[in-house]
Amino acid sequence: MSEISEADERAILDAIDKWLEKKVAPVAMQLEHDDEYPHALVEDMKELGLFGALIDPEYGGLGLSALTYSRIVTKISAEWMSLTGVFNSHLMMAMVVQKFGTQKQKDFWLPRFASGEMRGCLGLTEPDAGTDLQGIRTVARRDGGDYVVNGAKTWITNAIEGHVSALLVKTDPEAQPRHKGMSMLITPKIDPETRAPIAGVSNGRKLEKLGYKGIDSGEFIFEDYRCDAELCLVGGEEGQGFLMATGGLEIGRINVAARSVGIAKRALTESVKYAQVRKTMGKPIAQHQAIQLKLGEMGAKTRASELLVEDAAKAYDRGERVDMEAGMAKYYASETALYVATEAMRIHGAYGYSKEYPIERLFRDAPLMCIGEGTNEMQRIIIARQLVARNPV
Repeated sequence: MSEISEADERAILDAIDKWLEKKVAPVAMQLEHDDEYPHALVEDMKELGLFGALIDPEYGGLGLSALTYSRIVTKISAEWMSLTGVFNSHLMMAMVVQKFGTQKQKDFWLPRFASGEMRGCLGLTEPDAGTDLQGIRTVARRDGGDYVVNGAKTWITNAIEGHVSALLVKTDPEAQPRHKGMSMLITPKIDPETRAPIAGVSNGRKLEKLGYKGIDSGEFIFEDYRCDAELCLVGGEEGQGFLMATGGLEIGRINVAARSVGIAKRALTESVKYAQVRKTMGKPIAQHQAIQLKLGEMGAKTRASELLVEDAAKAYDRGERVDMEAGMAKYYASETALYVATEAMRIHGAYGYSKEYPIERLFRDAPLMCIGEGTNEMQRIIIARQLVARNPV
């Protein structure tokens, strides 16, 4: 991470604002309703450097702080949340390599990740393993200089359109405790240099969802897939995968919290505007106490969520342990997004239920924030455990 000036941050955020206004806003609603992958917008994101946002400049990235990154995510989520998943899942993969990879792995993978030439994901979830990552069944067996991988992953953003994954596997299925037998592999679907398809990995189905449309959440399957151990075993040592996965989830949870703030901010903005133009009983509904109570609660919760995200991002940037801070931000901001989107729909009435307005999209997107990157039930357990651990008596 490199320090950037306030002026540089403003310039980056201004560029994002202009892109959202000119390119995203005119097409987001149609792409969302058609559940169509935004190929042109992804190309724009490559040009904006978003796929290298958190990657160090020496590898071609922007090297942004988590704080600046979270502000970018919030802005984009207020316009169309789905887009943030394309580069966040990719960056979680990239951060695994940047934090834990060998120098050879960093030199080989990170420039390709930063440019967006090789876009990918963090491959953790399986049909029988979500929050409990130690329950994964995907296995990698060492065979000479290669690993041979067999298994399947599901609910993976970028599974269909992506080119590579940081894949959590079991290299020692008999290990106890289970996490000691887990490793992380970088597993491309195409040759990084020739871009020819690699045998042994195939896409499964694209999953149909309530919200988060336009973006591919899907499955991929490994059948006797081979990858070079030196290039693909992150860190060059088996048994470290669980630590890498949970480390990657910290920035993922800050991202989900920032997305939640974007959803809440947009729902609040739309509600404040609508309440001033919609009239009942001869006056704008903003003058009715019942609506004022809703707006007051929505505004306070949204701002509190924003501050929790800032707190977590600043701690991450200082290099501190942030599982509690990220958990607090993710838990509170996502619950706020769901609350504010629901209240926005109530304020808008029938118009909130209509596909002509953004409220129904925000209402559909918000529940995912409570589930993704670790359920909110798990976040509260993490918070409680850290409160006790940090405050012994």
